[in-house]
Amino acid sequence: MYWCVYMIEAVIWDFGGVLTTSPFEAFARFEAERGLPVDIIRRINAVNHLENAWAKFERAEIDLEAFDTLFAMESMALGAEVRGRDILPLLYGDLRPEMVEALRRVKAKFKTGCITNNLPANSTDSPVGRSLYVAEVIVLFDRVIESARIGLRKPDPRIYRMMTEALGVDPKHCVYLDDFGVNLKPAREMGMTTIKVQSSGQAIAELEAATALRLR
Repeated sequence: MYWCVYMIEAVIWDFGGVLTTSPFEAFARFEAERGLPVDIIRRINAVNHLENAWAKFERAEIDLEAFDTLFAMESMALGAEVRGRDILPLLYGDLRPEMVEALRRVKAKFKTGCITNNLPANSTDSPVGRSLYVAEVIVLFDRVIESARIGLRKPDPRIYRMMTEALGVDPKHCVYLDDFGVNLKPAREMGMTTIKVQSSGQAIAELEAATALRLR
C-alpha cells in the first residue's frame, strides 16, 4: 500500500483477481488433482516473467499451440510437465459483487479505467474466454486497455502511461488496484496511490480511505 497527498481524479483497476476471484485456488486444486508439485504453475509464471510463454501469449506474440508447447517446456525445467492449454480454463474467476458495487460507486465520482493482461480473443479454445469481460462491468470503465490488443502488458510502464493519457489525468491523481505486487510497482513509481488486493474487504477499506467515499 502506498498513499499520496494529491486529490484523486481517477481510479484504475486490474480485472482478474480484483473484480473477480483469484485463479490461485483453481491452480492449487489442479495441482493436487494431478499430483503436481505445490505452486508449480505460479513458479512457471514467475520465471523470466517478462519474456516467458505467458508474457508472450498475453502480448499476442504467439498462438495457442505455441503457448501450449512453450509452457510445457518451461514446466519441465521445474520438474513436471504442465500443458499450457490445460491451465487456461482455470483463469476465469467469478465476479465479486462487492467489488463491482465499489466500482459502480467510484464511477459516479471519478474517472475509471481498467488495465488487464489478457489473452488474444481468437487464440484460446476456452469456453469462458472473453465472457469474463461482462457488459455490466465494462460499461463502468471510461477506458479499457487490454494487453493482447496493444502488444504490451503489465508491468511495462508504458501501459500505465497510456491509461493516464487516455483518461487525461496526472498519475499523481490516480489510485491503482492490482493483486500482483510486481504490477503495482510501476504505478507507484509514477506517483499513483496503489492498493494490493488481497481480499475484497481489505481492498474496499483502503479504497475508501484513498477516495473518501463510502463504497459499501
